[in-house]
Amino acid sequence: MSGCTNITATNATLSQNNPEPFAFPTDISSLITLLLSFSALGNWLKLVVLGSVLETCRRLGLHFYYKIYSSFFITARFDEDDSSYDWMMVWLSSQPSWKQARDVQISTRTFGLNSSAVMIEGEEENSSSFVNNNRQLAYIPSVASVHSFWYKRHWVRVSRSTREGYYGRREDILEICILSRDHLILNDLLIQAKKTYQQAQEHMISVYVSDISNNWRHIASRPKRPLTSIVLDPGIKDLLIDDARDFLESKSWYSARGIPFRRGYLLYGAPGSGKTSIIHSLAGELGLDVYVISLSRMGLDDTSLGELISELPEKCIALMEDIDAAFSQTLNREPDNEEEEKPGKPKKEGRSNQPPAPSTSRITLSGLLNALDGVGAQEGRILFATTNKYSSLDPALCRPGRMDIHIEFKLASKYQAQELYRCFYLPDSELDAADKDTEKKVDDSGYSSTDEKEEVSSSASDVGSITAVSEPVNFNGSSHRARAPKLSRHKVASLAAQFSAAIPEREFSMAALQGYLMAYKVRPYDAVKEAPAWVEKERAEITKKSKAIAAAPKAEDPKDPEVAKEAEVSKEPEVVKEEVHPITT
Repeated sequence: MSGCTNITATNATLSQNNPEPFAFPTDISSLITLLLSFSALGNWLKLVVLGSVLETCRRLGLHFYYKIYSSFFITARFDEDDSSYDWMMVWLSSQPSWKQARDVQISTRTFGLNSSAVMIEGEEENSSSFVNNNRQLAYIPSVASVHSFWYKRHWVRVSRSTREGYYGRREDILEICILSRDHLILNDLLIQAKKTYQQAQEHMISVYVSDISNNWRHIASRPKRPLTSIVLDPGIKDLLIDDARDFLESKSWYSARGIPFRRGYLLYGAPGSGKTSIIHSLAGELGLDVYVISLSRMGLDDTSLGELISELPEKCIALMEDIDAAFSQTLNREPDNEEEEKPGKPKKEGRSNQPPAPSTSRITLSGLLNALDGVGAQEGRILFATTNKYSSLDPALCRPGRMDIHIEFKLASKYQAQELYRCFYLPDSELDAADKDTEKKVDDSGYSSTDEKEEVSSSASDVGSITAVSEPVNFNGSSHRARAPKLSRHKVASLAAQFSAAIPEREFSMAALQGYLMAYKVRPYDAVKEAPAWVEKERAEITKKSKAIAAAPKAEDPKDPEVAKEAEVSKEPEVVKEEVHPITT
């Protein structure tokens, strides 16, 4: 019996030492029960659930906080590349409360204005600042700081930040936050900022160009040029200004008849005849900004050109200067080797071994035509195109709808020479009666550069104890220390008539005449006296250049086999051949 008892006890002990194999739960409830059986894992799950609840509550709280905050505040952001950024910066710099800020950034930026709009208190604008290369100072919001002030009983917060833009370029962002539930206060602020900027730019025009990222960028503001300073043949200025004004006021007329609201002007003629100057003056007269479209810009293709023109504002002047030079070859649809295909015309010497000039433009004629009046072309703009080679343009480019009016600018006439002289030496304002006696005394003498040189040399010899040898100072040009004599209107008209009589008709450009008169800026009598000699000198130089151009092919190296071959051919009897002209379409 005792043996049986021992065996039973031994089996019980073995059964306790060898437990049954673990059974994996087959349903979800048993799996959860198994996981909760581990105390550490249960505590971890409780922590996860509690953290999730807290994070959800935090996010909901922030969501409702920003929701309530945004309902009471209006936030506006301005990028540096946009014009509104300049409006706001000029407006902020003119605010009285801004001048009392404790954390500001000092800048000499003018934000496209050449005026005292952003000048700090106590600084006066004078001519010496330009001589000493001093720029006006302005207060602008400092980066990473917050400034607040009150505007029409509304709290306003201003901050600036920077970000990295294209090609590592730093871009500024201006942020304005207004405590208000009504958007009218923001509209009022923007309109006031725009008006402040426009008032400061009242006598200026803005010039824009396209950058490499194909965006319009403001580069400068230029003072308006009065139409009276442009000397053209009678009728040209009136034609341009009247037609442009009528176009800008005829939007409803164009819309009612389904005609694209666009206008194009083609100004062609001799270089230096005033094509670009009249465009500058018209922009100031019409109050329009100028957008310069450079067809030879690197990276500009048909698609980019179409995007640029489509992004133009509704009322502006789009300028394409030297449209004939936008391509390395002639802008037309004729074959490039038209001259070489003519059997009766010899090839030009010196060009047989030279490869054709590589084209720097990726714009095609078809792309240019589509950009001007295609589906995506902007309406409301005025296009001005200038060229010195009117005959080289394709007829499709010059047709109405693209270039509606063609105006030729000729070389200077006698009338233009007379008016240019009057513009140079006519007094800025009417002389009062007290100055007439002085005017008569100065009238008869004029101003001589020889007297000036003698006066300078004599005064220089008197300075110091060392005796100096008086020698004349040799220089070209005229000194700005001198002042022109005061001439009456009658005297200026008389001298202008004498000057125009010495200038031949349609032989020199207005730029050449202006350059000549600039050399006699303070010597009106010498300008009339030396005009015939200047005309002969210019004629001699033109003749010399013409002879040099005509003799250039004869200067080829005679050892060149191509030149020697052509020389042998030239010795043979000349055979007259009928010249065949290709049919143009």
